[in-house]
Amino acid sequence: MSSKGTTTGHTTKAATPAASSDRELVISRIIDAPRERVFEVWTKRLPRWWGPHGMTTPVCEMDLRPGGVFRTVMRAPDGTEYPTKGVFLEVVAPERIVFTDEYDVGWEPSPDAFFTAITTFEDHGGKTKYTARALHWTVANREKHEQMGFHQGWGESLDRLVALVTKA
Repeated sequence: MSSKGTTTGHTTKAATPAASSDRELVISRIIDAPRERVFEVWTKRLPRWWGPHGMTTPVCEMDLRPGGVFRTVMRAPDGTEYPTKGVFLEVVAPERIVFTDEYDVGWEPSPDAFFTAITTFEDHGGKTKYTARALHWTVANREKHEQMGFHQGWGESLDRLVALVTKA
């Protein structure tokens, strides 16, 4: 993602907003589509865009309600799988989705809580200001996520979402 605002195709890539704490990572972009469309693609077509370029998401289970399951498995081209599981904390169409790995279904606490994600879809004059925030339980977890390639990986996933949303 560029540090300057640039326009490429159907999306404006803006500078990554500053995190509000030392445990937060953020990615944001203006998408040339109404937020209802972006929210719909996020919730109904996630396997088609979730994950960095080259990855697939062969497993996707979502129950879009507080306490509902959110489970995915991303698969790299070499066959390596990256499972995630958690629950939704909040789903407000077409404004906001919050999920966490702190709990599993039935509010069972997770021994490996890593982060909570807050995704917002703000109306921006017929376009959508999409912001994804990853709030980590510790500074060490935030640093680990950043070293794992948060900005590149989540940025590429967002590229895929934008391509799907703006496809004619």
